[in-house]
Amino acid sequence: MAGNPPPVTRGRALKKEVLHLLRLPDVEEMVQELPRFPVRGIITPLFSFLCSSDETLKWRAVTAMGEAAARLAGEDMESARVIIRRLMWNLNDESGGIGWGSAEALGEILSLHHGLAVEYAHILLSYSFESGNFQETPSMQSGVLWGIGRLAQAEPDLAADAAHHLPGFLQSQDPTVRGIAAWVAGLIRASEVGPKLKSLQDDDSEIPIYMNRKLIRQKVKDLCKDSMKILDSSLKESDR
Repeated sequence: MAGNPPPVTRGRALKKEVLHLLRLPDVEEMVQELPRFPVRGIITPLFSFLCSSDETLKWRAVTAMGEAAARLAGEDMESARVIIRRLMWNLNDESGGIGWGSAEALGEILSLHHGLAVEYAHILLSYSFESGNFQETPSMQSGVLWGIGRLAQAEPDLAADAAHHLPGFLQSQDPTVRGIAAWVAGLIRASEVGPKLKSLQDDDSEIPIYMNRKLIRQKVKDLCKDSMKILDSSLKESDR
């Protein structure tokens, strides 16, 4: 009688299933199908796809990781914390530079679970602080900023301290860093960077950005203008 397949074989089969899931044409269908998978089993393959060179695949993994970790937190908070700590380890210098996608996944998870956000928001923000766990490369900086922006969409108060560190990112030589920093400025109502945003109103650089679960392209100047509208609206409300 045949026994169960060895763990390596089962792991490879699961990874193929997860890959098929992430490549579904409709991201909402992907999210709906996620609960079919054992939540603890799906985490390891998702980690491997976070660092994919295929941008669409990477972002699908970010979305799926957020959903899976938030679901796990509802069942077993400590197991969800283990995932957070693994993402934090990936972002440390000692990890050997395997942090691609980790800040984005961290922000996605925190945006979907209030309890985890309260515990770990300050850690996510620290990756943007020069006095904290600052990330040196533009690709990592843009990931951290996106994670902060995603957190801000759900928990703006927990992301507010990032405002003090946005000016440097808005002056970055990298257009993706500038653009995502501009997006974050609106989400956290960072009125103090208004002049910096105005200085980028003619920045025609086009960048990729993941919004509403879709990877799109936006010009930096358009992201700045959108945030300036939010800041202007907030200022008018405060004057009433």
